[in-house]
Amino acid sequence: MDHVTAAGQLRRLCRALFVPPTPESVLLSVTTAALVAGGACRLAGAPDLADLCWGLGTVATVVPAVGWVLDALRRGRAGVDVIAVLALGGTLAVREYLAGALIALMLATGRTLEAAAQRRASRDLRALLERAPRTARLLTDARVTTVPASEVAAGDLLVVGPGEVVPVDGRVARTPAVLDESALTGEPLAVRRARGESVRSGVVNAGDAFELRATATEQDSTYAGIVRLARQAGAESAPVVRLADRYAAWFLPLSLAVAALAWLASGSAVRAVAVLVVATPCPLLLAAPVAVVSGLSRASRLGAVIRDGGALENLGRARTLLLDKTGTLTGGRPRVLDVIAAPRWQPTQVLRLAASLDQYSPHVLARAVVDAAHERGLRLSVPSDVSEEPGRGAAGTVAGRRMTIGRLPEDVRLPDWARSVDNRALLDGAAVAWLGVDGSPVGAVLLWDPPRPDAPRTLRRLRGAGIERLVMLTGDRAEPAREVGAVLGLDDVRAGLTPADKVAAVRAERERAVTVMVGDGVNDAPALAAADIGVAMGARGSTASSEAADIVLTTDRVDRLADAVAIAVRARRIAVQSALGGMVLSLAAMVAAAFGLLPPAAGALLQEGIDVAVILNALRVLHDDGQGRPALPPSTEALLRRFAAEHGDLQDVLDAVRDAADRLADGVGPQSLAAVREVHRLLTERLLPHEYAEEHQLYPALAPTLGGPEATVTMSRAHAEIERLARRVATHLALADRDGALAQDQLDDLRACLYGLHTVLRLHFTQEEESYFSLVP
Repeated sequence: MDHVTAAGQLRRLCRALFVPPTPESVLLSVTTAALVAGGACRLAGAPDLADLCWGLGTVATVVPAVGWVLDALRRGRAGVDVIAVLALGGTLAVREYLAGALIALMLATGRTLEAAAQRRASRDLRALLERAPRTARLLTDARVTTVPASEVAAGDLLVVGPGEVVPVDGRVARTPAVLDESALTGEPLAVRRARGESVRSGVVNAGDAFELRATATEQDSTYAGIVRLARQAGAESAPVVRLADRYAAWFLPLSLAVAALAWLASGSAVRAVAVLVVATPCPLLLAAPVAVVSGLSRASRLGAVIRDGGALENLGRARTLLLDKTGTLTGGRPRVLDVIAAPRWQPTQVLRLAASLDQYSPHVLARAVVDAAHERGLRLSVPSDVSEEPGRGAAGTVAGRRMTIGRLPEDVRLPDWARSVDNRALLDGAAVAWLGVDGSPVGAVLLWDPPRPDAPRTLRRLRGAGIERLVMLTGDRAEPAREVGAVLGLDDVRAGLTPADKVAAVRAERERAVTVMVGDGVNDAPALAAADIGVAMGARGSTASSEAADIVLTTDRVDRLADAVAIAVRARRIAVQSALGGMVLSLAAMVAAAFGLLPPAAGALLQEGIDVAVILNALRVLHDDGQGRPALPPSTEALLRRFAAEHGDLQDVLDAVRDAADRLADGVGPQSLAAVREVHRLLTERLLPHEYAEEHQLYPALAPTLGGPEATVTMSRAHAEIERLARRVATHLALADRDGALAQDQLDDLRACLYGLHTVLRLHFTQEEESYFSLVP
């Protein structure tokens, strides 16, 4: 067995060391050898032998060049390689063998560089295809068997070992999983998925073995859809490549005309050959495909898989962007906005009881309530006799009392405190989950789906990249849609739309400009297909939307769309720049050759330099231009994560500030003053130390990345205002202790301080999350 294993390892080593030569590399070797051998013969005083070597190198290139011409003609493209064939034949006819050898070397070098550039540019796409999982380990009756991934069915229990690629979409069955999702998201940090959390195919198990319950077949899984897109990716259909073909269509007759005129005017065939030598259109043949494939490769590396070069080039010309709301501009995960309690009840008490009852509900709003309770460290009770009515909510017994969470019955009369909840929900565009105890409402939980923290920065970048019109298309209610649109500064908001309405809106926008549609749900698939470019949020989106899209964002970050647009604009600009720049240089060289200022040999050397410059310029697309998300040092990133987590922990402080202000509306009493004192304690012990640490640790660390300390000065001003209001609250409490009560003017000012503090804190937290915390992957 050992010698068999050793032999297998030896074979693998040999395959790794032996790379079979490509036709381009063979041609390059032949032309280089011919040119060097001819030069050696000329130095040795054998000019006839030198011409023979150079002539053989030229002839060796004529044969494949004729094949290139015939292949181009068969595909219905202008045979721009005709110029190269004529130049090679012309040098043989006028006995400019050195020039012929240089042209042969130029063509071989150009083809080799093109092939190398294509391989490098498509390296990430090939890696995507090569790592597609082909087998899975199926767990049945405590026995593990290896089966083809195509045979896995939804519901099967799989084992994923350390370092293995997850073969299908599924959920973690038992022990938590540690996963490397960089192949899909571009982010290098490992993530932990708890039991019941979803896992996408294509990610790598970076921890111990875990069990996965399949939720989809291989063909319906995330990675299979991405692979299908990657297989179609190429530069052939890109309009900018067809543009190069159109340029070449008139460049060919122009070159022949200039060569003929030079011959007629001077009577020298050598001048005509010199014109053809410098007219060889390698910039046209190489620039556009290399730039486009480079753009496809770079986009896939950042988590945006683009179907083909045509989609990339269209994305670079887009001027209108249409976006779905839920899951695209918002996170698609509702959050608790506020908890409001009836008199003699506490907000934390309302949230704890609501979450206790919602533990067994699969509803997305119920999950948000439970998550909020966990984040605040509340201990939940185990309910009994739980039942749920779709669209109404859940009911059950908690701590011996009958409770409900969700909508209130139609015949329930709302008390005064509850009427303000409905008004607040309308103003904030929030949904309301009422907590009822023994048939009476005792509290309410306001829930909303906030904009993604990275959405404002993304939309600013999109406008900077050339997007002129931003429109939201959503089936949601008008109030929350307008709220999100106002926060993000959208040009138009259209709410309450059906899938058919979205398609009609997309078609109307297409009549004005090249239009992009972004969505993540099944109902978005028709609109994605109707747009010039459809973009699917593939990290949590449906298979239908991904299949209908031209671009799939493999990470749950909308800022990857801005990256893709920026790459598309840059790739198109560089492709056109390279093609036109190379043509202008070639035209200038043609004029010089026509007037006899550039002999064939020198012209061949000049054209070689133009080709190399064009290819290197096109490969610039692969490199970061520094316009995307700024790179953060690891220490700064760790600070951002720490303070982002603290923001979540401080939400109860914001709730306490608002609750204390509300209690003061009924006048000053022992309970309301006690609430204010509790707020003062929370401010002193938790909030102000957090703000101080941000000011003296986080902001100095961010300053170099953001361009200097001036970038955080507005946030520092907010810190000063928060501290001022906190001192003012402390002063009111000291006066109350001295005088035994608060005067009416003090009461009004104290209530204004608390409401103002709550508003400033909410705005400040949101600004930090959008401007700073969204920089973290």
